[in-house]
Amino acid sequence: MKNTIKLAVLGAAALAASSTATLAGSTLPAGITTGIALGAPLPEGVYDISIGSYGSTRDGNLAYALPVWLIWSTPWQIAGGRIAFDTTTAIADAWATGGIGKDSFLNTLVEGSIAWNLHNGFNVSLRAGAWLPSEQLLPRALGRDYTAFTGGGSISYVANGWNLTSTGIWGQGGNGGLYHEQNPWFNLDLTATKKLGKMEIGAIAYGSWDTGCAVKGCLKEDQFAVGGLVGYDFGSFITQAKLAGDVEHQVGGHDVAKEVRGTLTIIKPLWNPASDGPLK
Repeated sequence: MKNTIKLAVLGAAALAASSTATLAGSTLPAGITTGIALGAPLPEGVYDISIGSYGSTRDGNLAYALPVWLIWSTPWQIAGGRIAFDTTTAIADAWATGGIGKDSFLNTLVEGSIAWNLHNGFNVSLRAGAWLPSEQLLPRALGRDYTAFTGGGSISYVANGWNLTSTGIWGQGGNGGLYHEQNPWFNLDLTATKKLGKMEIGAIAYGSWDTGCAVKGCLKEDQFAVGGLVGYDFGSFITQAKLAGDVEHQVGGHDVAKEVRGTLTIIKPLWNPASDGPLK
């Protein structure tokens, strides 16, 4: 996603003319899981995470939203780890500076996870899933009209008001068929926040790196950003506002326009038999 969506929208005609073109960048937006203690098992129940994000560079803008990221934390356990399933479909809108925007649904993600509470505040989780093919505008322009597998893991320390979380997520590249191929990628999202009563404040950082080339001579992309987070627990739901800026962003070893991105996350339990809120 990231810069590659803007490139795809602005250069779809050029991509269509080449069957060997390759674009860099991760399928999952870098930094999207910051603020969320994904390593910790959720109490049994159904949860929704809604995310809206807007990023701007000197060359253009990219907004995306996850209207519904549905999570089912099941009553089932394996070796003491709680099993969960989740799914989401993002919407993106990209436009060049002073230009007309293009919007589209993106690929649907379906995945399962298992999370263990290791006690003394430490938690760990593993997840695996797949991006489903899509013939919407942006997925086709990005060559993502194929099934791609994804996996990852999280480590979270959640105690005494602290949320210290590291989440790594990888995705395979593949042949998009219509336009080009996509490089395999790896994302790293980092969170260090502290709750002060109902308030939450802290730092976030995230990076995204292409880990290989789908075709010989491809251009790899890498990005790393740092920022801050402010949140508030309203009781029935949690909000988190994040602002981050790139400290590095390169494609093919060359600097590209750095992005400043603001994100709003809302976490809400939809059904919870234990009457516990999320992330507690």
